[in-house]
Amino acid sequence: MRRRTFLKTLPAGAVLAAASAASAAPQTPQATAAEARAARTYPYAGIGPGDRIMGAPFAGRSTVWGTQGAAATAHPAATLIGIDTLRRGGSAIDAAIAINAALGFLEPTANGIGGDAFCLMWDPAQRKVVGFNGSGNSPAGLSLATARSKAGPDGFLPRYGAVTVNVPGTVDAWWSAHQRYGKLPWKDVLLPVAEMCERGIPMPQLIAWYLERNMAGFDRSAAIIEDNDNRKRVYAPGGRTPRSGEVFANPDLGRTYRMIAEGGRDAFYDGPIADQIEGYFRRIGGWMTRADLKAHATEWVEPIMTTYRGVEVYSLGPNTQGLSTNQILNICEQFDLKAMGFQSAASIHHQAEAKRLAFEDRARWFADPRFARTPVEYLNSKAYAAERARLIRPDRVMERAMPGDAPTQGDTTYFSVADSDGMMVSWIQSNYRGMGSGLVPDGADGQTLGFMFQDRGELFALTDGHPNVYAPGKRPFHTIIPGFACKDGQPWMAYGVMGGGMQPQGQAQIVINMVDYGLDPQEAGDAPRWQHEGSTEPTGHPAEGQGVLHLETGVPADTRAALQAMGWTLGEPNGGFGGYQNVVRQVNDRGPWTYGAATEMRKDGIALAY
Repeated sequence: MRRRTFLKTLPAGAVLAAASAASAAPQTPQATAAEARAARTYPYAGIGPGDRIMGAPFAGRSTVWGTQGAAATAHPAATLIGIDTLRRGGSAIDAAIAINAALGFLEPTANGIGGDAFCLMWDPAQRKVVGFNGSGNSPAGLSLATARSKAGPDGFLPRYGAVTVNVPGTVDAWWSAHQRYGKLPWKDVLLPVAEMCERGIPMPQLIAWYLERNMAGFDRSAAIIEDNDNRKRVYAPGGRTPRSGEVFANPDLGRTYRMIAEGGRDAFYDGPIADQIEGYFRRIGGWMTRADLKAHATEWVEPIMTTYRGVEVYSLGPNTQGLSTNQILNICEQFDLKAMGFQSAASIHHQAEAKRLAFEDRARWFADPRFARTPVEYLNSKAYAAERARLIRPDRVMERAMPGDAPTQGDTTYFSVADSDGMMVSWIQSNYRGMGSGLVPDGADGQTLGFMFQDRGELFALTDGHPNVYAPGKRPFHTIIPGFACKDGQPWMAYGVMGGGMQPQGQAQIVINMVDYGLDPQEAGDAPRWQHEGSTEPTGHPAEGQGVLHLETGVPADTRAALQAMGWTLGEPNGGFGGYQNVVRQVNDRGPWTYGAATEMRKDGIALAY
């Protein structure tokens, strides 16, 4: 999702209270009055992490290792169900489907079957990286003129409501992947998750925080949401969201999963669930129909690849922003980041400028390739990267970043999983902005289906001639991207970083941390991150001057001061630095190859291997 926009919708100070206070202890040469006040009221100001006897001091834990399988997700119960699926004889794809279904219940603030899914994976039989695009079309009956009539006062599509809903691609992505790579029977993958939904699970700290704030955001925007009752029934039973440690259950979603387990993908796209979805949108005045759902199909695609100092980095092309990761790395490869030093001003400066350049191309070119041509090969080339790198000044911020002259921007969940056959899966799934559109479908029986529809359609542009302009039956620009990397043609890591426009920035930082600075998978994710905001967006939102460079509190004070001297506008930590998971395959000098799994402190999850 475009996190800066979502976070601005939260109660004033809710996001920055802890982060601002933590940075209020002398992190910068001049503390503001607001920082000083925060330091007086926040009891943990100035306190850093404890000491580790081994490894990088900023790492929260060690990489976990195993020989038979591994999983890293944003919720402990999802990781456990993935490991259990592997131990029952399932493939990494079986485990991925079970994990994704579980996270739709466990982490509804980030994903669910009302959204889309994308995947990159190592296919050990073909010995290559393969991928799919599981994003859905806009409704055939929603015209550009009608979409424009729903635009907000700013001239852009609203953040919530039926006009933002596209066909959800996730269930078909599960089905399509299972048909190719599943080992367990379809029912055996989904029924344990249905039972979990019905039984309930205690709510973890971070998800409880996001759920409360998502619901408050919907309440503030209730006037533009056609139905506000169903979401409250599912996610705020009894008038409030569950608190940390309280058991949360979603039996409605469990019933929907049982229908999918019994009827396969057709239950959702051409059966009883499709009928309920069509009836719901007819009732609230929306546009989704059974015909829209029936026409949907997952697209298996050829990934795009670049190299970064000899490492093969794979991404998915448009309508995703995967190419942006490649472009950032291609530009950074033109500079000796290792010599500049880890977390130095010079290193962060060059990385952030590479992001600014890549994101201008993202805004100019990225769209559904069935409707607009993106010059992927040219934008992904080393020659183009060298040309763009020459625009970066070593001592000053560029006044303005522009797209290149090439020839003719949620909340998200990401996870990694691998099995004993060598299959490694990098999977990402999202409802876009927070929980999605605010719309939870119901049926003739008065019960809900237990999930929320995505609001991915908000990312369409409304400007004539823009590659990403809205059209019926078109897929919008997508922020969610899985990551995958190989070494010498062999799988190395299935990795990803969540969070809208943070994703390519975060992916590039992970690769740079491991390749240039020698960090292990856990250290690479726990290292302090930067995030630049304010670039031009594929929706047509213009650049906000030079933008704002947000730095996590662990970035050294002298680095901050030097970046300010270069002309960067620095922002406080804003909670938008993503969430990272990684499973790596390590070739060992002695014995067989092993899997290492890593997660991080920014999420509630765990990584396990066995």
